[in-house]
Amino acid sequence: MQTEHPHRPGGTQNATTAHAASIHDIGYRNYEGARLGRAYARRSLFAQSLRGAYGLGRSAKSKITPMILFGIMCAPALIVVAVAITTDLNDLPVDYREYAGYLAPVLGLYLAAMAPQSVSRDLRFHTVPLYFSRPIERVDYVLAKYAAMASALLVFTTAPLLILYVGALLGELDFGEQTADLALGFVSVAVLSVLYAGIGLVIAALTPRRGFGVAAIIGVLTVPYFAVSTLQFIADNGNNADAVGWLGLASPGTLVSGFQAKFLGAPSDFPGAVVPSHAAGACYLLLVLALVAGSYAVLMARYRKAGL
Repeated sequence: MQTEHPHRPGGTQNATTAHAASIHDIGYRNYEGARLGRAYARRSLFAQSLRGAYGLGRSAKSKITPMILFGIMCAPALIVVAVAITTDLNDLPVDYREYAGYLAPVLGLYLAAMAPQSVSRDLRFHTVPLYFSRPIERVDYVLAKYAAMASALLVFTTAPLLILYVGALLGELDFGEQTADLALGFVSVAVLSVLYAGIGLVIAALTPRRGFGVAAIIGVLTVPYFAVSTLQFIADNGNNADAVGWLGLASPGTLVSGFQAKFLGAPSDFPGAVVPSHAAGACYLLLVLALVAGSYAVLMARYRKAGL
């Protein structure tokens, strides 16, 4: 009885079948590490965005703008501390709750520079889908970006307050009074940071062009502020103090100022040092909450529209 050899006629089909059924070990192994999941990816995106807000992990050119603005934000606090210590003042010449308002233009420039950096580039270069190769969803992306921008603003605004506080203690000012004022200052800048982060990110996310986002944010923060301030001066000159408080609802800057004066006891910087009435104060609180919630909702809708 003869057997067919694979290289002889009649053995080709059997050889082909045997070759197709063979299994090759090329060295792949199953992943046996921990599955970190959405929480880890969300934290990583938050950390990356927060570092990017100060140019960390990027080129030296990316660090110039945020670091210069951060230095400008802290410089007046250092000057105030030096004056307070050398002249033996009984109190700081600047209230913790007012400091961010005095440096509002610097804060606005920082937000205008960093908010588009956080979201516009992802939209322009279509890199957002790469994030979704990880186990995250749209809500994770929005929350991470929002929290990172708010945290970056919080660092930007609390650093000079800490400088003031340390200087006050070195100047032997009352510990209890300074600590209580610092706590109110922290609440003040926390509200400001969350509110401004939402406004800045919404504007930046509406256009993939970074330049347009920068200009739009500056415009939204400055034009309404000067318009409202002008109307408030007119109302104050007409002895209409109630109108001064209500007009403060019409711009982000005056909204924060009125909120601080009404709920945190900050000195009012409205014309005539007007403090909003109880009815107006309730509207200030509701409007702040509505803007924060609305900013989050708009961001969610924006990224749903983008197919993310």
